[in-house]
Amino acid sequence: MLVALSTAPARLTAAAFPKATPLNSFVAWNEARYAKDRRYRIICDIYWILDNLGTETCLAHLAGQPLALRRSGGRIASNPATRALAEGFLAESTVLPAVAAAQRVIDSLQAAIGSLDMARHAAVFSAFEILARHVDLDALALSRPQPKFAGLQSLPRRILIVKLGALGDFVQALGPVPAIRSHHAGDHIALLTTARYAALAAETGLFDDILVDRRPRGFDVPGWLALRRMLRRERFDRIYDFQTSDRSNAYFWLLRPGRPPEWSGTAWRCSHPHANRDRDRLHTMDRQAEQLLMAGIHPVPLTPSLPSAAPLPAMLAGRRFVLLIPGSSPGHPAKRWPVQNYGELATGLSGAGYLPVVIGVAGEEPLGRAIRAICPEAVDLIGQTDVARLTGLARAAALTVGNDTGATHVAAAGGHPVVVLFSSASDPSLCGPRGASVRVLIEPDLTTVTVETVLAAALDAA
Repeated sequence: MLVALSTAPARLTAAAFPKATPLNSFVAWNEARYAKDRRYRIICDIYWILDNLGTETCLAHLAGQPLALRRSGGRIASNPATRALAEGFLAESTVLPAVAAAQRVIDSLQAAIGSLDMARHAAVFSAFEILARHVDLDALALSRPQPKFAGLQSLPRRILIVKLGALGDFVQALGPVPAIRSHHAGDHIALLTTARYAALAAETGLFDDILVDRRPRGFDVPGWLALRRMLRRERFDRIYDFQTSDRSNAYFWLLRPGRPPEWSGTAWRCSHPHANRDRDRLHTMDRQAEQLLMAGIHPVPLTPSLPSAAPLPAMLAGRRFVLLIPGSSPGHPAKRWPVQNYGELATGLSGAGYLPVVIGVAGEEPLGRAIRAICPEAVDLIGQTDVARLTGLARAAALTVGNDTGATHVAAAGGHPVVVLFSSASDPSLCGPRGASVRVLIEPDLTTVTVETVLAAALDAA
């Protein structure tokens, strides 16, 4: 029999947590949605049960003896014999690990209320990961919770990271991977990426396997079916989607019918959503870190990881050199500081005792020639630097000056000073390079930025 215990039950709201903290974002995201995250439903139950029925009942509810809750229009009904059921359940030695995990969830939640400490918020999501090893959270979060224990997980687990993107985005996505490896120690970790980055990913040594996404388009039914077969064949237990695009969200649904793997990302009804309505206002690396925090992984590095470095060209050995990156995506000419300015900058740096080294991708050779026409002392390596060579250069350079482009992200991750120029074509607060020493020069129109300004910033940074 169910009886109504409250017509105005205690309710957990986003206001219980300071603004801009993970749990504030998580609760606010759920409050605005019809389909709630399972952990949110459980957190709300914890809050109400502790206030109305006490800790023992709450522990039993979480650990495998759920209340016969029924939520309807502000009324919560419960079995009147819950206290006796809880006492009997908690006396069973076989459920002690689940009870300990439940206690951890309760303690971490209470510690996070009102706290600005990121680690306390992370502890709540981590505690849910531990509880999920003992109790089926989906069953516990039902409107009528069911006593269902989690099945044994096969070991090692199979983990997939999804990242397609451009070079800068790909490099920044490498930053969190060591934290994922540490969290999934002993598990098999694969990467799904495009053919363009497969070799780079292999060079990092961060992945046990590299899967290549041929990126089927529109009505390419054979291509979509081939991708589906590959993903289903691998039988992944959890997927971390760092692409979080419409395309990668569609991959979540490719894995149906059947129960999909655990999924961290933005796919509708995934198990570990990045539940923050303002996620698109976060810098890429901050966004990835918060996404992983909500999946139980914290802390996460906020600077990219780089692959092994190739040796320096002989001409640069023992020289103090500066990298110049005058190119960018051909589709975004507004991101380019005029090449003549780079030539004059190279002359100024040469006069200050540095060897200017121009780098870029194949197709940007005219930029190198234009710079050398102004500064013959400059070394032109455009088209000659794959990521391994670029990594070696970035780690040895005294300084880098470049546009908003992928190579500048690699240079910033090298740890030495970087001066990067941003126009109104992109926002450095969302996608700027991350590294130990990065200085951003912002001007809506880069043609108005003088050589003297950039030279002064470069010499000051070096």
